[in-house]
Amino acid sequence: MSQIVFGIGTPHAPQLRLPFEGWLALKQKDETDTRIDFEGLRKAARPGIEDEITETRMRGRYQDCQDNLHALGARLAAAEPDAIVILGDDQREQFQSDNMPMFCVYHGAQVEMVTKGREEGRENTGSRSWSAPRLRELQRAADEALVGPRQRPAEASLGTHLISALRDADFDVSASDRLRPEAGLGHAFAFLYQHLLPGTEIPIVPVMVNTLYPPNQPTPSRCYALGQALSRAIDSWPGDKRVAVIASGGLSHTIIDEELDRHTLAAILDKDDAALKALPRAKLRLGTSEILNWVAAAGALESMTPDQIGDYIPAYRTAAGTGCGMGFVTWAP
Repeated sequence: MSQIVFGIGTPHAPQLRLPFEGWLALKQKDETDTRIDFEGLRKAARPGIEDEITETRMRGRYQDCQDNLHALGARLAAAEPDAIVILGDDQREQFQSDNMPMFCVYHGAQVEMVTKGREEGRENTGSRSWSAPRLRELQRAADEALVGPRQRPAEASLGTHLISALRDADFDVSASDRLRPEAGLGHAFAFLYQHLLPGTEIPIVPVMVNTLYPPNQPTPSRCYALGQALSRAIDSWPGDKRVAVIASGGLSHTIIDEELDRHTLAAILDKDDAALKALPRAKLRLGTSEILNWVAAAGALESMTPDQIGDYIPAYRTAAGTGCGMGFVTWAP
């Protein structure tokens, strides 16, 4: 039978996907983001926050993030998986408020990346909550610079098997075998092809978790149980295949919560499932909610040994304490 041979937890935030200038352009985005009180956050920011956003400090953190991301990709390639299950959140790329499943497994035969005009294929996403022309220019340039085929293989057999196995484990999981052509593969999943293992043809199975949108976000406990069920399902997939599991997203953002990030990483490294199941739901808002993907991965990989690459990086970008908490973790036998 098949087995999980490797696991990864990684953010997929713009601060990883853009050149360093993007960190500066994100300041304008944060200042205009209607989902946060930027001025209130700036006034309440802790003493010394200005030291966190000097160009020297930010450039150093940018390079550390890129080095850690490259290390993740190298370890993943060395594990030689036959298929990759990616736990990520759909940000209204495939689903809208008229139908937002808590969990959905994709079981189509291929996926397609859509870059140009991608915002036109998405409704009510976070990117419609702010105005930052320079950031949009950088995002478009980064998209256009990506190389490789737009279509990549998906592991339909594994996807279908996971759906059946999760059903038998009492998960009412949704199933999809088609992506919206105007949106293509969601960025939580395309991150593998675009930034983690550019050019790879390893087939994937996207597992979409509704971390962001009320009222039906799963609890941390349910996400951990989902991971455990995925592990059992992968083990029972016929064919003696090697499978990797990736958690895509997080850590805390747009407002960095170092305490929450460090607590989450410590629980993962200590294999403290009780602490992961008890993560405070009130703090799992906006992008920070993507920590739930890590909780699910920890459940799937609980028999393996976690290892953190580098130190935790609080990647601040403004004096209001906005940015992204960056952590990079692998699991191996």
